[in-house]
Amino acid sequence: MNKVCLSGRLTKDAELRFAAGSGTAVTRFSLAVRRNIKDKNTGKYESDFINCISFGKQAETIAQYFQKGSQIAIVGHIQTGSYNAQDGSKRYTTDVLIESFEFVGNNNNQNNNNFNNNFGDDLTPVADDDMPF
Repeated sequence: MNKVCLSGRLTKDAELRFAAGSGTAVTRFSLAVRRNIKDKNTGKYESDFINCISFGKQAETIAQYFQKGSQIAIVGHIQTGSYNAQDGSKRYTTDVLIESFEFVGNNNNQNNNNFNNNFGDDLTPVADDDMPF
């Protein structure tokens, strides 16, 4: 089974591109995930930096609402690969392909506020007697 659950912060703004030919949205970002180990010299927690990739509408949503420092929780799977660099050396990659994500924390930035305010503007309360169950 290949399943990954991570929670962390984006190390820089999510990068949105569109695949040549298909036009599919592809978002890439690096996620800083804190370890439960402190550095002996500094007393700060160590972190792992995980490369993540998302596709389609999900990729567009992540690019729109997440910036450097934003918290996100993701579920996905690991994919490894390799390519030949311009200098002729072989490079190896390890990425998490995102299957689902959730907003975590409270960033109080403009984009998150816009996201939250897009819901409920025209909602009408429903009385308990009107519930179908």
